[in-house]
Amino acid sequence: MIRTIMVELSTIEAAAYRQKLRGGHSGIVIMRYDTDQPGIATINRKSGEPDPSHNTDLKLFPLEAFKEVMELTSGMPYSRRGKVKLSGEKEDASAQEETADELATVDSAEYEAIVKTYTNRKGELSYDLINKDFIQFAKSSKTVTDMVANHASVDDIRDHVVKVKLESITGNRDLTVAQTQRIVEMLDEVSPRNVFKELNDEIRKMLANR
Repeated sequence: MIRTIMVELSTIEAAAYRQKLRGGHSGIVIMRYDTDQPGIATINRKSGEPDPSHNTDLKLFPLEAFKEVMELTSGMPYSRRGKVKLSGEKEDASAQEETADELATVDSAEYEAIVKTYTNRKGELSYDLINKDFIQFAKSSKTVTDMVANHASVDDIRDHVVKVKLESITGNRDLTVAQTQRIVEMLDEVSPRNVFKELNDEIRKMLANR
Protein backbone atom coordinates (compact mmCIF):
# COMPACT_ATOMS: atom_id res chain seq x y z
CA MET A 1 0.00 0.00 0.00
CA ILE A 2 1.02 3.65 -0.40
CA ARG A 3 1.29 5.34 2.98
CA THR A 4 3.55 7.31 5.32
CA ILE A 5 5.55 5.76 8.13
CA MET A 6 3.73 4.93 11.39
CA VAL A 7 3.53 7.56 14.14
CA GLU A 8 2.60 7.00 17.79
CA LEU A 9 -0.01 9.30 19.31
CA SER A 10 -0.09 11.01 22.69
CA THR A 11 -3.79 11.96 22.47
CA ILE A 12 -4.84 8.31 22.76
CA GLU A 13 -2.94 5.03 22.98
CA ALA A 14 -2.72 4.32 19.29
CA ALA A 15 -0.53 4.32 16.19
CA ALA A 16 -1.46 5.95 12.91
CA TYR A 17 -0.44 6.89 9.39
CA ARG A 18 -1.63 8.74 6.29
CA GLN A 19 -2.71 6.64 3.35
CA LYS A 20 -4.20 6.98 -0.10
CA LEU A 21 -7.93 6.17 0.09
CA ARG A 22 -10.61 5.35 -2.44
CA GLY A 23 -11.43 8.14 -4.87
CA GLY A 24 -7.89 9.53 -4.80
CA HIS A 25 -8.31 11.18 -1.40
CA SER A 26 -5.68 11.43 1.30
CA GLY A 27 -6.79 9.79 4.53
CA ILE A 28 -5.83 8.98 8.08
CA VAL A 29 -5.91 5.55 9.67
CA ILE A 30 -5.69 5.27 13.47
CA MET A 31 -5.25 1.91 15.20
CA ARG A 32 -5.81 1.67 18.94
CA TYR A 33 -3.96 -0.95 20.93
CA ASP A 34 -7.14 -2.02 22.75
CA THR A 35 -9.56 -2.58 19.86
CA ASP A 36 -9.55 -4.28 16.47
CA GLN A 37 -11.58 -1.62 14.65
CA PRO A 38 -9.50 1.21 13.13
CA GLY A 39 -10.59 4.84 13.05
CA ILE A 40 -10.61 6.35 9.57
CA ALA A 41 -10.91 9.90 8.27
CA THR A 42 -10.46 11.62 4.94
CA ILE A 43 -8.70 14.97 4.73
CA ASN A 44 -11.08 17.61 3.41
CA ARG A 45 -9.34 19.29 0.48
CA LYS A 46 -11.16 22.59 1.02
CA SER A 47 -10.87 23.00 4.79
CA GLY A 48 -7.76 20.91 5.35
CA GLU A 49 -9.52 19.31 8.32
CA PRO A 50 -10.04 15.59 8.97
CA ASP A 51 -13.52 14.21 8.24
CA PRO A 52 -14.03 10.98 10.24
CA SER A 53 -15.97 8.24 8.45
CA HIS A 54 -19.59 7.67 9.48
CA ASN A 55 -18.74 4.36 11.19
CA THR A 56 -15.83 5.76 13.21
CA ASP A 57 -16.63 6.01 16.92
CA LEU A 58 -15.56 9.51 18.00
CA LYS A 59 -15.46 8.38 21.64
CA LEU A 60 -12.70 5.94 20.77
CA PHE A 61 -11.17 8.11 18.03
CA PRO A 62 -11.70 11.78 18.99
CA LEU A 63 -11.20 14.53 16.44
CA GLU A 64 -8.15 15.70 18.41
CA ALA A 65 -6.46 12.38 17.64
CA PHE A 66 -6.98 12.82 13.90
CA LYS A 67 -5.62 16.36 14.12
CA GLU A 68 -2.57 15.06 15.97
CA VAL A 69 -1.96 12.55 13.17
CA MET A 70 -2.16 15.36 10.62
CA GLU A 71 0.39 17.37 12.59
CA LEU A 72 2.75 14.44 13.11
CA THR A 73 2.60 13.31 9.47
CA SER A 74 2.60 16.78 7.92
CA GLY A 75 5.04 16.78 5.02
CA MET A 76 5.92 13.11 5.36
CA PRO A 77 6.44 11.55 1.92
CA TYR A 78 4.42 8.58 0.74
CA SER A 79 6.13 5.35 -0.15
CA ARG A 80 5.11 1.78 -0.82
CA ARG A 81 4.86 0.03 2.55
CA GLY A 82 3.38 -3.20 3.84
CA LYS A 83 -0.08 -3.51 5.34
CA VAL A 84 -0.31 -2.82 9.06
CA LYS A 85 -2.22 -4.88 11.63
CA LEU A 86 -2.30 -4.33 15.38
CA SER A 87 -3.99 -6.79 17.75
CA GLY A 88 -5.57 -8.70 14.87
CA GLU A 89 -7.32 -5.61 13.55
CA LYS A 90 -9.49 -5.91 10.46
CA GLU A 91 -8.26 -4.76 7.07
CA ASP A 92 -9.05 -1.15 6.22
CA ALA A 93 -12.06 -1.47 3.91
CA SER A 94 -11.71 2.09 2.61
CA ALA A 95 -8.16 1.67 1.34
CA GLN A 96 -7.99 1.47 -2.42
CA GLU A 97 -6.07 -0.95 -4.53
CA GLU A 98 -3.37 1.29 -5.90
CA THR A 99 -3.17 1.60 -9.66
CA ALA A 100 -0.11 0.46 -11.58
CA ASP A 101 0.67 4.13 -12.37
CA GLU A 102 0.54 5.12 -8.68
CA LEU A 103 2.82 2.26 -7.64
CA ALA A 104 5.18 2.98 -10.53
CA THR A 105 5.30 6.65 -9.51
CA VAL A 106 5.98 6.11 -5.81
CA ASP A 107 8.61 3.47 -6.72
CA SER A 108 10.22 5.62 -9.41
CA ALA A 109 13.77 6.93 -9.20
CA GLU A 110 12.43 10.43 -9.95
CA TYR A 111 9.99 10.46 -7.01
CA GLU A 112 12.64 8.94 -4.73
CA ALA A 113 15.17 11.55 -5.87
CA ILE A 114 12.92 14.54 -5.16
CA VAL A 115 11.98 13.10 -1.75
CA LYS A 116 15.64 12.45 -0.89
CA THR A 117 16.82 15.84 -2.13
CA TYR A 118 14.19 17.92 -0.34
CA THR A 119 13.52 15.96 2.87
CA ASN A 120 14.72 17.62 6.08
CA ARG A 121 16.17 15.94 9.17
CA LYS A 122 12.67 15.40 10.61
CA GLY A 123 11.80 13.26 7.61
CA GLU A 124 9.49 15.94 6.19
CA LEU A 125 9.45 17.23 2.65
CA SER A 126 10.48 20.89 2.65
CA TYR A 127 8.09 22.59 0.27
CA ASP A 128 9.77 25.94 0.91
CA LEU A 129 13.09 24.49 -0.27
CA ILE A 130 11.47 22.83 -3.30
CA ASN A 131 9.82 26.06 -4.39
CA LYS A 132 12.91 28.19 -3.71
CA ASP A 133 15.07 25.87 -5.82
CA PHE A 134 12.56 25.59 -8.65
CA ILE A 135 11.87 29.35 -8.70
CA GLN A 136 15.61 30.05 -8.90
CA PHE A 137 15.85 27.73 -11.89
CA ALA A 138 12.79 29.30 -13.58
CA LYS A 139 14.28 32.80 -13.28
CA SER A 140 17.61 31.70 -14.77
CA SER A 141 16.22 29.56 -17.62
CA LYS A 142 16.32 30.99 -21.14
CA THR A 143 13.65 28.51 -22.20
CA VAL A 144 11.33 29.80 -19.47
CA THR A 145 12.06 33.37 -20.55
CA ASP A 146 11.10 32.45 -24.12
CA MET A 147 7.93 30.66 -22.91
CA VAL A 148 6.93 33.76 -20.94
CA ALA A 149 7.55 35.97 -23.98
CA ASN A 150 5.38 33.64 -26.07
CA HIS A 151 2.51 33.82 -23.53
CA ALA A 152 2.70 30.16 -22.48
CA SER A 153 0.32 29.04 -19.73
CA VAL A 154 1.31 28.78 -16.07
CA ASP A 155 0.76 25.02 -16.21
CA ASP A 156 2.97 24.57 -19.28
CA ILE A 157 5.78 26.63 -17.78
CA ARG A 158 5.56 24.87 -14.41
CA ASP A 159 5.51 21.43 -16.09
CA HIS A 160 8.64 22.37 -18.04
CA VAL A 161 10.44 23.61 -14.90
CA VAL A 162 9.51 20.49 -12.91
CA LYS A 163 10.45 18.14 -15.76
CA VAL A 164 13.85 19.74 -16.34
CA LYS A 165 14.64 19.89 -12.62
CA LEU A 166 13.73 16.23 -12.19
CA GLU A 167 15.90 15.36 -15.19
CA SER A 168 18.73 17.29 -13.56
CA ILE A 169 18.30 15.56 -10.20
CA THR A 170 18.02 12.02 -11.58
CA GLY A 171 19.92 12.20 -14.86
CA ASN A 172 16.87 10.72 -16.63
CA ARG A 173 16.31 12.66 -19.87
CA ASP A 174 13.36 10.55 -21.00
CA LEU A 175 10.71 11.78 -18.55
CA THR A 176 7.30 12.35 -20.13
CA VAL A 177 4.84 15.10 -19.18
CA ALA A 178 2.49 12.40 -17.88
CA GLN A 179 5.18 10.99 -15.58
CA THR A 180 5.98 14.48 -14.32
CA GLN A 181 2.31 15.20 -13.63
CA ARG A 182 1.90 11.96 -11.66
CA ILE A 183 4.89 12.89 -9.48
CA VAL A 184 3.37 16.33 -8.82
CA GLU A 185 0.04 14.71 -7.91
CA MET A 186 1.78 12.35 -5.49
CA LEU A 187 3.59 15.28 -3.85
CA ASP A 188 0.28 17.16 -3.64
CA GLU A 189 -1.19 14.25 -1.67
CA VAL A 190 1.37 14.96 1.06
CA SER A 191 1.30 18.74 0.96
CA PRO A 192 -1.39 20.62 2.93
CA ARG A 193 -1.57 22.94 -0.07
CA ASN A 194 -0.62 22.84 -3.72
CA VAL A 195 3.01 21.73 -3.58
CA PHE A 196 4.10 24.27 -6.20
CA LYS A 197 1.89 27.17 -5.04
CA GLU A 198 4.83 29.57 -4.65
CA LEU A 199 6.30 28.50 -8.00
CA ASN A 200 2.92 29.02 -9.70
CA ASP A 201 2.61 32.47 -8.09
CA GLU A 202 6.10 33.43 -9.28
CA ILE A 203 5.33 32.28 -12.83
CA ARG A 204 2.14 34.39 -12.80
CA LYS A 205 4.25 37.41 -11.78
CA MET A 206 6.68 36.72 -14.63
CA LEU A 207 3.80 36.54 -17.11
CA ALA A 208 2.21 39.71 -15.72
CA ASN A 209 5.51 41.61 -16.08
CA ARG A 210 6.37 40.38 -19.56
